[in-house]
Amino acid sequence: MTTDFQTAREALGARLRELRAEAGLDGKDLASKIGWQPSKVSRLQNGKQTPAREDLTAWAHAIGRPEAEAELHGLLAGLDMKQRHRSWRRQLAGGHRGRQEIAVRQTNATKTIRGLEVSRVPGLFQTPEYARVIFDANAEFRGISPTTEAAVEARMRRQEALYDPEKTFRFLVCEAALYHRSCPVDVMAEQLDRLYNLVGQRRVELGILPFGAQLRRTAPHAFWIYDRRLVIVETISEELWLTGDEDIALYERAWDWLAESAEYGAPARRLIGRARRSLDLT
Repeated sequence: MTTDFQTAREALGARLRELRAEAGLDGKDLASKIGWQPSKVSRLQNGKQTPAREDLTAWAHAIGRPEAEAELHGLLAGLDMKQRHRSWRRQLAGGHRGRQEIAVRQTNATKTIRGLEVSRVPGLFQTPEYARVIFDANAEFRGISPTTEAAVEARMRRQEALYDPEKTFRFLVCEAALYHRSCPVDVMAEQLDRLYNLVGQRRVELGILPFGAQLRRTAPHAFWIYDRRLVIVETISEELWLTGDEDIALYERAWDWLAESAEYGAPARRLIGRARRSLDLT
C-alpha cells in the first residue's frame, strides 16, 4: 500500500468522522442506523478500510447529509493511485474542503517539497484573506459549493508544517505572481508582506524568477514535487498525479534549471518590496 494511497484514505476517514460528529452520532449509533457492525465504522473513519461508493452513500444519508455524498465520492476517487488524470469536477463536487484535507496529509507525509508557481502565491504561503478570495473565485468559476471557511482552515493548518524542523520547502515564484491581483489591494499588500518575511526563514527557500531573467527552460505551468515520489500538476480541468521515475526526473530537471535564474535573499526581498510599493493604497 503506497504512502499516497494511505494518505488519501486517512483524509477520507477523517472527513467521515467529522461528518458523524457534526450529526451528533457516535460510532455505535451510526452503525445501528446503517445496519453495520461498529467495527466497520471504526475502520472506515480511521483509514483502515477502503469504503465502497455504496458505503459512502449510506453514511451521508444516515447522518442526514445527503448533499455530502458527492464530496465523499470525490475523495474516494482520489484513492486510485493509478489514476493520473483527476478531474476537478469530481474532486471538488462537494466543495474545496476534501481536497485541502488531502493536501494537509500529503504535506505531513513529505520531507521536502519543491514547487513552482507562475501566477499566484503558493498555498503554503497564502494569508487567510488571500486564500479566501482564491477559493471563492474558483468556486464561482466551477459552479460548486465553496466550503470556503473550512477550506481556509485546512490550508492554514497545512502551513503548520513550515515550522517542522524535519521538513524543507523550496519554492520558485515567477515575479508576475507578485503583480497578478485577483484580490482587493489591501489583501494583496498583506500577502506581499507575508512573502517578504518568509524570505530567509529557516527551512524555507523562496526564489523569485524576475522579469527579464534569462532562462534555460521557460515556466509553462505550476507544479509541486513531493520528495522524489510524486509530482502534482494543475490544469484548468484536472490534476495530474505523476509517480513514474522518468516523469519525476523530468520535473526535477525543470525545477533545477529554473532555480538557476531565481533571486534569493536580499535581491528577492527587493523584488517583493517593489511589487508592494506599486500597490495604490491611497
